[in-house]
This record gives sequence, structure tokens and C-alpha cells, in this order.
Amino acid sequence: MTTQAAASALHLQEITPANLEAALGIRVLPEQEFAVSPVVKSLAEAYVHPGVAWPRLIVDGERPVGFLMAFFDIDWREDGSLIRSGLWRLNIAAGEQGRGYGRFAVESVAEQIRRRGGKELYVTWHPGDHGPEGFYAGLGFRDTGERSEGETVGVLPLERVRA
Repeated sequence: MTTQAAASALHLQEITPANLEAALGIRVLPEQEFAVSPVVKSLAEAYVHPGVAWPRLIVDGERPVGFLMAFFDIDWREDGSLIRSGLWRLNIAAGEQGRGYGRFAVESVAEQIRRRGGKELYVTWHPGDHGPEGFYAGLGFRDTGERSEGETVGVLPLERVRA
């Protein structure tokens, strides 16, 4: 398969009744479970945050390989002083990690934020062994020095990410 054909086979799908079970079946490695909520919790949160949450199944050809949920234009401090968009959840299936699916997910969210006029992509992560800090740092995210519910807050200027 050519690189172009491989890239075109990788896509996002809106969560629908037709792919709900596939989305719910996405499981990270056991040692990563502390760092990311299961897909079922993300979908429940998406349900109660319509218009903010953007859940998507990551599919390679016909094969579900991961799940992401972005957030758009949230009131970060809950006082109207700071509006942010970013990656809320990223679950790459245990057997599918290390194949570029996480990078594709981040680049896809970056493109959505750009389309909406955003200039930065935010993410939070649990620090510690088996957490995603190295992955995000490798993509260019920097620690803002902030913490949100005990998690590190990272930011990526979008002009540094190519979709």
C-alpha cells in the first residue's frame, strides 16, 4: 500500500448506532488504564456536553483502532475569562499502538480547531510511568505549568502541527 493510500484509509467516524459497539470495544493497555477513562465514560460525558464534546472513532480501512474526543470553546476557568479547545480523550487500542494513530488523532483535532479559528490545542495528562507525557512532548506539546484535576496541562501552538 502506498503512503497516500495508507493515509486515505485512516479516517474518523462520528459515533452512530452502527459503530457504537466498535467504539465501546476500544481498550488501552492495562497499565495505561489509570491515565484515560474508558470510551463509555467519554460517550456519557459527550451526551451531557452537546456542542462542546466531539467524539470520534479512529478507523484504519474498516478496522476500528482508537477513539478520540475533542472539546471546543470551553470556558476553562468557568468565569468567561479563558476559552480553550483541545483533545479531551485519546484511547488507542492496546494492539494498535505505535502505528501513528495517536499522531493522526492529534492532527485531526488540530485541523478542526484551525477550522474554528483556534490557534492552540490543549490537552491534559496524568503524569507517571506508562502515561502519555512522552507522546505529547514528542508532538511538540509543552507543559503550561497549570494543573487541572491533578493532571498536567499541555499546549501546542497549531502552526507547529501539519495535518
